[in-house]
Amino acid sequence: MRIRIPYHKSYKVLDIKEDELNGVLASRLDGYKPEMSQEEMVIEALRRPIDSRPLFDLAKEAGNVLIITSDHTRPLPSAITLPAIINEIRTGNPAARIKILIATGYHRADTKKEMLERFGSDIVNNEEIINHDCRMSEQMIYKGVLPSGGELWLNSLLDWSELTIAEGFIEPHFFAGFSGGRKSILPGIASEKTVLANHCAEFIADRYSRAGNLNNNPINKDMLFAANISGLAFILNVVINSRKEIIKAFAGDFDRAHEQGCEFVRRYSSCKAVSSDIVITSNGGYPLDQNIYQTVKGLSSAQICVNAGGVIIISSACSDGHGGEGFYDWFARSASVNEVADRISDIPRHCTYPDQWEAQILARILKKANVIIVTDMCDPGIINDMKMIHAYTFKEALQKAKEMVGYDKKITVIKDGVGIIIEDGDML
Repeated sequence: MRIRIPYHKSYKVLDIKEDELNGVLASRLDGYKPEMSQEEMVIEALRRPIDSRPLFDLAKEAGNVLIITSDHTRPLPSAITLPAIINEIRTGNPAARIKILIATGYHRADTKKEMLERFGSDIVNNEEIINHDCRMSEQMIYKGVLPSGGELWLNSLLDWSELTIAEGFIEPHFFAGFSGGRKSILPGIASEKTVLANHCAEFIADRYSRAGNLNNNPINKDMLFAANISGLAFILNVVINSRKEIIKAFAGDFDRAHEQGCEFVRRYSSCKAVSSDIVITSNGGYPLDQNIYQTVKGLSSAQICVNAGGVIIISSACSDGHGGEGFYDWFARSASVNEVADRISDIPRHCTYPDQWEAQILARILKKANVIIVTDMCDPGIINDMKMIHAYTFKEALQKAKEMVGYDKKITVIKDGVGIIIEDGDML
């Protein structure tokens, strides 16, 4: 049996015997057939929004308009969505002053090349684009106290703006429940101090902080509060398939439009867990498989299906390496995975270190199973330093996995570990 598994901007072929296979889990979004083109869906959503006036109507009253967009780690089709948003704004107010703020969260800034790839040359050359930098405290404004008790500091362009809009896309998120909506504000344009407060060890360990769940999720509570305080007036959130094509668009009130989008994704992306000693998955290909930091997302889904002491094999290019010096150091400078887990679990809520959340989740995964990263674009030494195993091909990875757990063990395949919600009653 041959299965295509996403890898970078293409895929790797997994050859597997049918009698070894326990099951193949995949989102059903690829089977959804929209009735309109991508452009038509976006325009329809903008002009018939959920619990909001149309965008062009909101823009009539706004001289300064701030559009918050996703960064290089998100496959948002901004070449389609941003022109539509800008056109609606200028239809309502031709004199509007527009600034585009890239919601980098705790990530690095977008490069000019990445902007051109995602926005297109027309927007890059003719619009004002700013990279948010969470570490530039002088660019932040104080907005109150989060439900968690942390201070809420956000990008000061919010005070310049008379109409704040965010675009994004909705997929399962491994601790915030879903991406999109309120996440454009926190962590998107929040200060380092605020991100650290929200991503504390206590919240990451909470049983409600998991993919597909918003209810009682302490991380989501902070995010909703931040979005309310920010004055986020309108969102455009899309759902995409594995080809990164828009198949559904939701616009309007940042909370209610996002909720409807999340329900749509949940309906098509939920699967029952199928447990095996070997689980093979991916991080959905480019851009989410650019580094090990992002690869933790795909591993989180596999963790639910892998048996204790088993092996997770993940196809992830990791062409940017580890993705965060602090994240890498947690493992490279620790003697064992248990040491990483124990040190992080003892860190109080308001003493969070940079990137500790990603290290905390990876340590939790590695305590349960071995991880093999399949890539020919990353230094194997980095992978080994982080207590994982490197393989160049699926064939090599499977050989290593079977040597660890036995040649008669069953295999579960999760085509895209990022785009799926694994249902397991024991998790909540």
